[in-house]
Amino acid sequence: MLRRPGGRMGEKTGMAFADQTILVTGSAGFIGFHLSGKLLDMGYNVVGIDNLNPYYDVGLKKARLDLLNPHENFRFIKGDIQDLPTLQQVFGEHQITRICNLAAQAGVRHSLKDPFSYQKSNIEGFLNLLEMARKFRVENFVYASSSSVYGKNKNNPYSVEDRVDNPISLYAATKKANELMAHAYSHLYDIPCTGLRFFTVYGPWGRPDMALFLFTDAIFHDRPINVFNYGDMRRDFTYIDDIVAGTVSAIERPVPYEIFNLGNSDATTLMDFIQAIESELGRKAEKNMLPMQPGDVAETSADIRKSREKLGFSPKTPLKEGIRAFIAWYREYYSV
Repeated sequence: MLRRPGGRMGEKTGMAFADQTILVTGSAGFIGFHLSGKLLDMGYNVVGIDNLNPYYDVGLKKARLDLLNPHENFRFIKGDIQDLPTLQQVFGEHQITRICNLAAQAGVRHSLKDPFSYQKSNIEGFLNLLEMARKFRVENFVYASSSSVYGKNKNNPYSVEDRVDNPISLYAATKKANELMAHAYSHLYDIPCTGLRFFTVYGPWGRPDMALFLFTDAIFHDRPINVFNYGDMRRDFTYIDDIVAGTVSAIERPVPYEIFNLGNSDATTLMDFIQAIESELGRKAEKNMLPMQPGDVAETSADIRKSREKLGFSPKTPLKEGIRAFIAWYREYYSV
């Protein structure tokens, strides 16, 4: 049986927070699904909203929701954060105390093909949520930023103290805009706002457009994999359970305004990453060695000292263990 994240079905892993109702936007997405499951297991009430857009397999999103919907403290609304009347209705019908915004048009490369979808979801939708936070006086507003905001930054590991005014993709620019918009609302209306710069999140129920899913699926079906920058890349792959732990900590610790890196703080070469997948599958990949893609960077690595100090963030999952967990899920979900 494919289990809901955060523990066994119905298992309580923390104290009850029945007086807290958290809005999780993007609740049918990869991170939103896992976060919702964890919050439910901790005893929170969760209202999830997602537009179930076809950016990737809607069936996968619905399968995630099938594991969340049976929980008595979960309410799902099919809707779009771009739709202000829908948000007003949600806030009017549910006593939302905290917001975690994970809804966004994702993907650096896709932003080159469909830029206006990023403006609508990542800018207009984000502003709508800030307005709801202002109008309904929520206790905390946590949102997903991205390691992509570091753009052309030459420092490694990336520190939240580094300048981030050189984005090299529209996706990154919208995430930086979110940080600035949140700062303005925090300053003007005393709304606690925390931005989380996620670094290359992976794990079970992951997105089909991400490297681990793409590589695993291709190797299983004897298709070649595309290896960009001729394999000369490094990524700070961060397991989903560690990301969820850091996000929960941010939700539970309102601050006037902060930005945190959530990453594994241990960058891995792309070729070592591929080798770990090959080892777990017991198959070799056929590789198409290709140049760097527009909007991409050669290396990402997170300086998490501030996150350790203020959030108690401490990633624990070794890469090989995380890859093994993903492939076990993939085999079960697709019956291969």
